[in-house]
Amino acid sequence: MADLGLYRMYLEHARVEERIRYQQQCRFMREQELAFEMPDSEFVKHFRLNKNVCFELTSEIEPYLAGSRGGISPISKVLSTLSFYASGSYQRCIGASAHVSMHQASVSNCIREVTLALNHDHFRQKYIRFPRTRGDRRVIKQGFYQKFGMPGVLGCIDGTHIAIVKPTQYEHRYFNRKRYHSINAQIVCDSEYNILSVDAGHGGGDHDAFVWNNHALKAHLEQLNQTQNETVWFLGDSGYPLRPTVMTPINIEPDTPQRHYTDLHCRVRNTVERTIGILKSRWRCLLVDRKLHYHPVTAGLIINAVVVLHNSIT
Repeated sequence: MADLGLYRMYLEHARVEERIRYQQQCRFMREQELAFEMPDSEFVKHFRLNKNVCFELTSEIEPYLAGSRGGISPISKVLSTLSFYASGSYQRCIGASAHVSMHQASVSNCIREVTLALNHDHFRQKYIRFPRTRGDRRVIKQGFYQKFGMPGVLGCIDGTHIAIVKPTQYEHRYFNRKRYHSINAQIVCDSEYNILSVDAGHGGGDHDAFVWNNHALKAHLEQLNQTQNETVWFLGDSGYPLRPTVMTPINIEPDTPQRHYTDLHCRVRNTVERTIGILKSRWRCLLVDRKLHYHPVTAGLIINAVVVLHNSIT
């Protein structure tokens, strides 16, 4: 009799769990329907992707997610993460919103899972592609030349500070000259605002030139110039040292060839500033007044993830 009673309790417990899972699945389906019932413009405003791209992204990212927790569907995970990236709002506010209703802890798990998935080699190699062949590099150089009339430009480079909360370790490495804690993310872009390379592994205390001098692309460009006899360079601001592989502006008198070069240089290099502006205006979690409340390593992964998304829709 005791065994029969335990068996009945087990069945009742299983029925309760199954009913809870079913209710959760129904709730998430209603929330998804509510989100996708938005007008297209409103949907893009909330999630920065249109509905078709959002479905395609979810389908592509699903195999790389850690697995369902509490009945949360892949589309709900993607929507909650996109909402955070796009708004930079606290997770509690996102969880309480009408189109992504879930507990704060669930939102945190969703952001972590989707961010890790977007940092998988599959997405990094597909969407953040530095030109590997001479033909690919020729296409980028032609893009700059046709748009601005400047030869040999393989990319424009700059660093941008992404605010983070004060780290508990190595705090001084992240305290920048503007007197807040940040990651100094190095960005290289082409003439069409695609990001060719991102390095989000340095604290705000590191100067742009230091980040560049310790980056693998520096040696790669030098090799192209020296051993493969290929004329290529990046354009950087005066924070970078003038080198054969990095061209910087020259302070010179008006009406001289050097001044013409500097004026042209500044017009072309403005491409990277516009690229960073587009990135931050689209994914507002990167704005200085939002501040990423994460460990620096996790903040760097978020920066990589939004660059993947930026390139997927640029």
